[in-house]
Amino acid sequence: MGRIAYLDCFSGISGDMLLGALLDGGVPLDGMRAELARIPLAGYSLEAKRVTKGGLAAVQAMVRVREAQHPRTLADIVSLIDKSSFPGADCERATAVFRRLAEAEAAVHGETVETVHLHDVGAVDAMVDVIGTIAGLRLLGVEELYCSPLPVGEGRVEGPHGALPVPAPATLELLARAEAPLRASDADQGELVTPTGAAIVTTLARFQRPEMTLERV
Repeated sequence: MGRIAYLDCFSGISGDMLLGALLDGGVPLDGMRAELARIPLAGYSLEAKRVTKGGLAAVQAMVRVREAQHPRTLADIVSLIDKSSFPGADCERATAVFRRLAEAEAAVHGETVETVHLHDVGAVDAMVDVIGTIAGLRLLGVEELYCSPLPVGEGRVEGPHGALPVPAPATLELLARAEAPLRASDADQGELVTPTGAAIVTTLARFQRPEMTLERV
């Protein structure tokens, strides 16, 4: 078996959390930036810093957007991917993530995959999360990705359509379609699994705990 990665999502999953984990796992920040420069996106910067959360050291990734963004359709996003210089396999994986999310968003909003606007994932920061995660896995030589059961949280979150329950409807749709294993979480923890995070792991990961020899935590 080649190199694998196991996501222990004890506090949920989001695109920024995945980027931070990959940077902490050995992907150089400049290398990640160089990969992201291969897609025609403008108006953002990727930053990272070491932080301590709950007594544990980690890397926090931050996508800073410098200008207002407009919602994009799936076709808009796929067009950007096709214009990039990413390897073909990366383009296919990125397109699969966005298509899965578009299908979930269309289902919960009563629209079609072609017409639904992806307010969250269509924004530059979420596109950086998806593309950066796929590129980071390649840079680390990860051949297989696994994921733990997910704690989904509860409460309410503000979205483009107003206040939404947590988990967000699109997140629940993604998890239901993938039959992803969930676990109970403490009350009032807020949103632990975002639509972007759910789209990435339900597309790229297996919900299993594999046999492995630890190389890096």
